[in-house]
Amino acid sequence: MKLTRLAQLGAVAAIAALTLTACASNEGTPAATDGATDGAVALSGELAGAGASSQDVAVQAWAAGFQTANPDSTITYDPSGSGAGRESFQAGAVGFAGSDRAFTTDEIAEGPFSACVADTGIIQIPSYISPIAVIFKLDGIETLNLDADTLAGVFAGTITNWNDPAIAATNEGVTLPDLAITPVHRADDSGTTENFTDYLFQAAPDVWTWEADGVWPATPVAGEAAPQTSGVVAAVDGGTGTIGYADASRAEGFGQVAVQIGDEFVSFSPEAAAAVVDASPLEEGRTAGDLAIALDRTPDTAAYPIVLVSYMVACEEYTDAAIAPLVKGFLDFVISAEGQDAAAAAAGSAPISDSQREAMQGALDLIVTQ
Repeated sequence: MKLTRLAQLGAVAAIAALTLTACASNEGTPAATDGATDGAVALSGELAGAGASSQDVAVQAWAAGFQTANPDSTITYDPSGSGAGRESFQAGAVGFAGSDRAFTTDEIAEGPFSACVADTGIIQIPSYISPIAVIFKLDGIETLNLDADTLAGVFAGTITNWNDPAIAATNEGVTLPDLAITPVHRADDSGTTENFTDYLFQAAPDVWTWEADGVWPATPVAGEAAPQTSGVVAAVDGGTGTIGYADASRAEGFGQVAVQIGDEFVSFSPEAAAAVVDASPLEEGRTAGDLAIALDRTPDTAAYPIVLVSYMVACEEYTDAAIAPLVKGFLDFVISAEGQDAAAAAAGSAPISDSQREAMQGALDLIVTQ
């Protein structure tokens, strides 16, 4: 199924490249400006988006780069959260949404999507990939190797001391302290939590018996809770024997966990995070422009499985046809090598691979711009 859809999208991209020209604005056909590059017509107008705070730094970098090339355009983004962004998009209040999860097929069928022409599809592209680091604070220890069952046991509260035999077994030669473990989790509804608990549920189902959820699902609760990423980082930093999870951009200065994949222990990196997306199939039952990924948290290859994948969501055809070229132009920049490098530099995200870019371009070329 994966190969068939990727091939289909690649064909769509090739055809669209021959037939489509990007030009439009909220107010009609734009004139060429000094911001145009490579002979292209610069886009103008205003485009608003809303959604996942995880993407906020990256979206600001994308907006800045796009607006440099298209100086008569304005891209705004409200990092109100994934759920709020999806609701705003459905209500037609914004032209695109950022979301730490894709709309489900049931949600799409139920609708409505007020910005989209009735009976047309939506575009969902996983354009933001960010490793989630497992960070800890132990004097004199910078890295630890943990298998999935052990990591799940720590956060479930069944492994309570740092010198537990399960931790020692994968860290030969490391002097582990006789010290209580304090796991720290998010207190708020979080896409980071949903992705972290999805990893635990997939990789250690005998230990972690709670399904993935943005609200911390484990009961009884072990350790402590803290609001937002900044709260988790502060709690780990302010304690002794603490361990938590956070966007990898916040991992500097902490001990870091390498997780077991097969016979290897894999540390987070942009390349390893992108590799797990490459190794994961697309979800069944989706339309050609809906690239929702069924993340495989137990890959066969040395990929880092604890990742957050955040989507850009748009219409295949807009009721306000004037904004369609601006949406497509902006999202084309988002997935471009330049755009992905800008996000990586600003937010520490993992640039998408060439094969991912080809599939996403095929999806974006389904947007009706004329």
